[in-house]
Amino acid sequence: MQITMWKTFYIKPNEIGILYHRSDFKKVLQPGTYTYFGRHWQIRTHDLNEPEAEIENLELLLRNHGTELQKYLLIVRTAFNEAALVRLGQNWISVAPNQLRAFWRGFIEVESHLFNLEENWELPNYFVQQLRSFSLNGLKKFQIFESEIGLLYLQNNFVRPLEPGEYAFWSIDKTVAVRNISRIVPNPDFPLEDILIEKHPNFVAAYCEIVELLPSQVAIVRYRGKVISILPPTSRKLFWQGVEVEIIDISNNAKLPPALISELVEGTAEVKTLSRNYLHICQVPPQHIGLLYINQEFQTQLQPGLNAWWSFGRSWQTETIDLRLQNMEISGQEILSKDKVPLRLNLTAGFRIQDILKAKNALSDITGFLYKELQFALRGAVGERTLDTLLEDKGAIDRSISEYIRQKAAAYGIEVDSVGVKDIILPGEIKAILSKVVEAEKAAQANVVRRREETAATRSMLNTAKVMEDNPVALRLKELEVLERIAEKIDRIQVNGSLDSILTDLIRMNPQQG
Repeated sequence: MQITMWKTFYIKPNEIGILYHRSDFKKVLQPGTYTYFGRHWQIRTHDLNEPEAEIENLELLLRNHGTELQKYLLIVRTAFNEAALVRLGQNWISVAPNQLRAFWRGFIEVESHLFNLEENWELPNYFVQQLRSFSLNGLKKFQIFESEIGLLYLQNNFVRPLEPGEYAFWSIDKTVAVRNISRIVPNPDFPLEDILIEKHPNFVAAYCEIVELLPSQVAIVRYRGKVISILPPTSRKLFWQGVEVEIIDISNNAKLPPALISELVEGTAEVKTLSRNYLHICQVPPQHIGLLYINQEFQTQLQPGLNAWWSFGRSWQTETIDLRLQNMEISGQEILSKDKVPLRLNLTAGFRIQDILKAKNALSDITGFLYKELQFALRGAVGERTLDTLLEDKGAIDRSISEYIRQKAAAYGIEVDSVGVKDIILPGEIKAILSKVVEAEKAAQANVVRRREETAATRSMLNTAKVMEDNPVALRLKELEVLERIAEKIDRIQVNGSLDSILTDLIRMNPQQG
């Protein structure tokens, strides 16, 4: 039996082979047919469509046959502080530290780029453009738009600002972050402002406007003429360059001038919201007076108008007092008269404040004081008089109360203009008794009048008779008057004889004749 000692191998056009004899590397074979004598030959083929070469014992082979292998392989070796980018035709891959990788040459174009992660952890712009559409392990990409500034952080520590553009950084074994800050907003919320101010003065000087205030200062920050921020004392804040900063010293005078009142208090809703927590505002209406207290001590009077003060470092109180004539109602006061009749009275009073400082310094509650004193005066005036006296002269109560309250109020700078009892309400049984008394009085008065009228009528008739007795013509006229009255009530009168006997002759009336 004849045993063949020849071995034939075929390598396809898209493959490459590595020839081994008894596991020892011999050579790299290109596509084609190969015949070798002996039983211990073997070939391991690799598909060139997979550009990375998966070769066993690559480290050992490179050590012994590195020169020959590097004709066919692109060797990428990274140290502990290195990473690599490998371009395989139109694709890119990344190689992490401490790795040995091999890629076949010739079938597709391959190239590698080694990066020291301690010195070149940011990729040059050329690679950023090439890698725009690739997502690679160990790389982080960022885009800063033209309306932004990027703040680059490594291990949560600020490194530098990034102008608009595209960036890529190696993030192997480190934390890389970029915070995009809008340039459109002049007062953005910078992350860790105090750290930026203290540790990165170059960035602050190049990009920012810093506002640092003393305990007696307030700042108004404007952008394009519009208030965007109000800063209290001892504050510190960063803004983009281009803002206008007005610093105001409030150590001696905390009152706002009219121009600032118009801008901060009467301005837009946004500005009012900004200033609301920083201002004490007092609107004094016309015909009023205002009182200003600082740290609970009176300072000055305020004339009608709008006033505002910076509220920092002081306790502010303001009060407005109406100088016009005011009315006060004392209602439902139940008081016993001198003759023990229970009455309910309603009193009204008009007053105005003449000396506001005297009134406020002496009285804690002006209206409460007047109300109490009017009550006292009303009780005194009613309790000293009987019901009949009260009903006969109501003005006496007004005069008594007015004399008392004017003297009391004048001592506190208050002028009482008028005092009057509006209503005196009697109990139901007293009302009934008074009604009967009035009814009896009126009936008696009516009876007297009736008797007086009857006497006058009799006297008049007697006088008329005497006149007729002495004057026949008058009697005849009276007869005619009687006849006229009778004629008004009947249809027809027939008289027989002369008019001389009209009162004695028969008067015949025929009502059926018309």
